[in-house]
Amino acid sequence: MTTTVTPPEAPIVKEQKRSRLPKSARAGGTLHGGPLAYVILAVFTLVSLFPLVWTAIAASRDNQRLAENPPPLWFGSNLMKNLEIAWKDANLGEAFLNTTIVAGISAVTIVVLSAVAGFAFAKLRFKGRNALMLLVIGTMMVPPQLSIIPLYMMVAKLDWTDQLQAVIFPSLVSAFGVFFMRQYLLQALPDEVIEAARVDGASSWRVVWHVVFPAARPAMAVLGMLMFVQAWNDFLWPFLVLTQTGNPTVQVAVAGLGRGYTPDQSLIMAGALLGTLPLLLVFAIFGKQIVGGIMQGAVKG
Repeated sequence: MTTTVTPPEAPIVKEQKRSRLPKSARAGGTLHGGPLAYVILAVFTLVSLFPLVWTAIAASRDNQRLAENPPPLWFGSNLMKNLEIAWKDANLGEAFLNTTIVAGISAVTIVVLSAVAGFAFAKLRFKGRNALMLLVIGTMMVPPQLSIIPLYMMVAKLDWTDQLQAVIFPSLVSAFGVFFMRQYLLQALPDEVIEAARVDGASSWRVVWHVVFPAARPAMAVLGMLMFVQAWNDFLWPFLVLTQTGNPTVQVAVAGLGRGYTPDQSLIMAGALLGTLPLLLVFAIFGKQIVGGIMQGAVKG
């Protein structure tokens, strides 16, 4: 007699309950901070903006009012007058043009050369690659003040004093830029893409132009912004090789404001405010693209 075994009935799977997580915690949701997060961000924002606001307040007052105690905490009525005097006395029109030329050339050359060198250190295989990379990083540990004397002797021998090339040529390359681009390209540029370009018969320079530059565009934008700001704010070296009456940069021109037995702090602050405005304008125009480039690079990495 054959015994039929009836398989046990499959357990009824209950319908899973909907996730009780808030929408902000689910995938694709928008995270919202609590009140404490907004308070902390507001405090940090106010602290960060205070130097700029104080510069504008000081530029709108006169020197006598700035010497009083307590100092003024609100804007005065002399802002436009002080800005006009600072613009004329420091010859800021020519200074802005010179600084734009210096900062623009330096930023472009550093970005291009750093991208090429970073690609070589990140993806090419050659003897002594790691030793050369350590040497490049090692130059970042040397204080730039140590190179001022031999660099000034070289500039004087070339008869470049009080000329813009004395400021441009020493800043055409950057060890930080090479290291920055190498670290980015290690993750953002797959080896398979380079091998595919090689199979198609692309030369090394064609790989750089059609593969490396498009892949490194977000990092190049960030590096270009950083190098432009650094060149714009550079003071020590331009102050040594340029004069205020020859080819001054913005920082050198502003350094000559308010001189006298009693320095006019309001004029100095007005010049500093004028020198800061172009950087704020550049960041206001390109800040969104730069932040987007950083996020795009983070997703690729």
